[in-house]
Amino acid sequence: MSGLLSDKICVVTGASRGIGLAIALRFKDEGARVYGLSRTKPDADIFWISCDITDESSIESAIHAITQKENRIDVLVNNAGITRDGLFMRMKTEDWDAVLTANLRSAFLLSRAVSRLMLKQRSGCILNMSSVVGLHGNGGQANYAASKAGLIGLTKSLAKELSSRNIRVNAIAPGYIETSMTAVLPESVRENLKMTIPLQRPGRPEEVAEAALFLCSDAAAYITGVVLNVDGGMGM
Repeated sequence: MSGLLSDKICVVTGASRGIGLAIALRFKDEGARVYGLSRTKPDADIFWISCDITDESSIESAIHAITQKENRIDVLVNNAGITRDGLFMRMKTEDWDAVLTANLRSAFLLSRAVSRLMLKQRSGCILNMSSVVGLHGNGGQANYAASKAGLIGLTKSLAKELSSRNIRVNAIAPGYIETSMTAVLPESVRENLKMTIPLQRPGRPEEVAEAALFLCSDAAAYITGVVLNVDGGMGM
């Protein structure tokens, strides 16, 4: 441990599994006090607050609970997300709304709530978890791709708005990462995905966590408004 986040107060959404859990654990290893926001309690030694990231009042309550205890928030990672895949012409309106709400609206609500505190602190870091499909699109995932592309626009806009108060905003665009979300894909689909990756393998949540650690640490103090691909070259 090098203590890259020593005594930093970090909030990670969707921290009960997959990439979110890997980020939470990596941040804790580097000295941060990590608060995971999710509906399900993670099987890990981090602080946990039950939160429905699609509900504005639930978000406000969670952030209030953290600030009452810590009086500051240094890092926010907007990681929580869902999929409701389907061909565009057959996609139900409720599936479109559910994905945009969970993936994009939640990041807006959380970033707005946390940035109020960061503006007073005159410091902070927000990291949005986008996706390679937000950059390049993907058949059968119009809703997911739109939400992840929206996160990129949100990232760049917030980076410009908040930079004068020393608040950095960046995004990561993971490719094919081995998580419970991708585990449900048929074997044939997973094999086809591997063929599109120059490094010829899927990524691991821990590899995304390393990128998140860099962008949220002082090692990246002069970096804002960027989208870092962690995709094994998939998006080249």
